[in-house]
Amino acid sequence: MALIVQKYGGTSVANPERIRHVARRVARARALGQQVVVVVSAMSGETNRLIGLAREIMPEPDPRELDVLVATGEQVTIALLSMALMDLGVKAKSYTGGQVRILTDDAHTKARILKIDEQNIRADLDDGHVVVVAGFQGVDETGDITTLGRGGSDTTGVAIAAALKADECQIYTDVDGVYTTDPRVVAEARRLKSITFEEMLEMASLGSKVLQIRSVEFAGKYKVKLRVLSSFEEEGEGTLITFEDDEDNMEQPIISGIAFNRDEAKITVLGVPDRPGIAHQILGPIADANIDVDIIIQNVGADGTTDFTFTVHKNELNRAMSILKDQVQGHIKAREIVGDDKTAKVSVVGVGMRSHVGIASQMFRALAQEGINIQMISTSEIKISVVIDEKYMELAVRVLHKTFGLEQTPA
Repeated sequence: MALIVQKYGGTSVANPERIRHVARRVARARALGQQVVVVVSAMSGETNRLIGLAREIMPEPDPRELDVLVATGEQVTIALLSMALMDLGVKAKSYTGGQVRILTDDAHTKARILKIDEQNIRADLDDGHVVVVAGFQGVDETGDITTLGRGGSDTTGVAIAAALKADECQIYTDVDGVYTTDPRVVAEARRLKSITFEEMLEMASLGSKVLQIRSVEFAGKYKVKLRVLSSFEEEGEGTLITFEDDEDNMEQPIISGIAFNRDEAKITVLGVPDRPGIAHQILGPIADANIDVDIIIQNVGADGTTDFTFTVHKNELNRAMSILKDQVQGHIKAREIVGDDKTAKVSVVGVGMRSHVGIASQMFRALAQEGINIQMISTSEIKISVVIDEKYMELAVRVLHKTFGLEQTPA
């Protein structure tokens, strides 16, 4: 008997009718003899509504209390879906993250899963139940409710699949798979039949919203077979995320996709003394504040100073600037700090880069021909990212998608 974990996002459970639709899909899987665990998000818009309520009370909500509040969104969904399954004659039982005992660290609003006690789930599955689990949440060692950050329900689904050694983890979303880029930006974008974990990890980290990056990390680490499907289509094979390139992929395009991220903000510290340890003096306090840093560049000038530039999420820009101003005035003695929230990051991703040269040159030439200036560059074995002016982002995506022939179906 196959054991399947299905995860449904907020749009898939946005209202009672959609919840009933999910219940019918789950019931069909159960009727085929499969054991099914369902992980659900809060109903679409509910988490934002709860955060809005919190900010009406407290402009910067206490993280522990915010977790207590927003975790209620998933609790509503698991109960409603369990009821919908029971109404179809399917045995079902719901669990919050704490009831499962999804143990996390104590980093409220950004917690990481440490361990899952799957015994209760296994017992219920063996008793013929569909188990419905609240995504996005867990508990720390003291029993406090924690949440996993935006998109955390994907992580919950994959982590439970790993703990149960499930045959497949199916991520149901409002799209029918992983595309070469966002079809809302490029109408000719294609759905990929398969993509490697490395490519999917890069795409997720670079702005692709289909899967949350930590869920892909989990799947790759624990060898969880992962498939992205649409909850609004009855048929379709979606996109399979594979562990390595197989022979069928050998002749696919060198580039698999174009990712982009509107949420990048750039900070430049000008006139920094060029001495050992200066990078740590700048970025250490940023890390201590739990602010993620992405691209970093440093330019050494002839006058013994350097300009140090890095990117953070736009939501963190003001907090990062405030921290740095204290550092500059107190220790670093830099000339100036400049923040820019009108930037975006565009990336090309593909495992074929390992064996093909000239990809960067091709990318930069295509952007130059459109008059798009590159502010920062970052590379890895299978991706090239550039930071550009935000107003040119969609143009850059369209140009690069065409440059690398991604609208063409592989032979």
